[in-house]
Amino acid sequence: MLRRTSMICMSLLLFGAGAQAGELKIATWNLNWLTTRPTGAPGLPADVKARSSEDFDKLRQYALELDADVIAVEEVDGHQAAALVFPTEKYSIHMTHDRVTQRTGLIVRRGLHYDINPDVTAIAGNPAARLRSGADITLHLKSGSLRLLAVHLKTGCQAQPLARSTRRSCVELTDQIAPLQAWIAARVAEKTPFLVLGDFNRRMDGRDQFLAALRRAGPLTRATEGHSSPCWGAETFIDHILAGGAAIDWMRSDTLRVLRYRETDPAWKERLSDHCPVSVRLAIPDAAG
Repeated sequence: MLRRTSMICMSLLLFGAGAQAGELKIATWNLNWLTTRPTGAPGLPADVKARSSEDFDKLRQYALELDADVIAVEEVDGHQAAALVFPTEKYSIHMTHDRVTQRTGLIVRRGLHYDINPDVTAIAGNPAARLRSGADITLHLKSGSLRLLAVHLKTGCQAQPLARSTRRSCVELTDQIAPLQAWIAARVAEKTPFLVLGDFNRRMDGRDQFLAALRRAGPLTRATEGHSSPCWGAETFIDHILAGGAAIDWMRSDTLRVLRYRETDPAWKERLSDHCPVSVRLAIPDAAG
């Protein structure tokens, strides 16, 4: 039986700009080979074209429109590229230390205080695979701490069964489960509220084996549960925001939004991104529970 899904669009009327008292807007955005390197530069596939100043300007305007407090970013070639989209007078930029072009990071609104934790390099596994580490920070709120792990997992195994798969992409995605489980289990043991968010490159509807494996490490709520994305037409989400610990109760799943691009010509899919920003709001308690 097909499960009904709903399309989530961004509403600018539901909330005013910026976070309300006791509220955080959390987002994830894969920026599709965001780099300042020229076309054909080492580290870039031949079909990746350099973005123009107009492209960066448009992305920057969408970042300002998104107006999130914390944004997990994927496929970003370091601080310099990120700063062209997220103005440094408004945001602090933390990127992983991976020696790959497609790095993961966390963008944090200035005025919010956080500690940088070591990159979760175990998610990247064998350096020869050129996968991405997780970006890990601890956000300090008046009510206590919130741990965030931004990820960009192996592509090519969006819905295939994982058990006994010999497909290389599925094998490599399966290998990423154990370090994610370890990170989640550590947060559960600490009783620290946490989020795991980013581009999972995995549909998680129904009885998904990948999500089920993560939930064996601790209870998780998925903001995208039961919804489809309107990003470039009706799509199944592969960008997700998972909440664990006390953050399960903080996450307001009814605030899930996708910021769609107003540009509709297919060429803009490469000039902007083939992913749209996905966001949700957390209602933070006044005091730690």
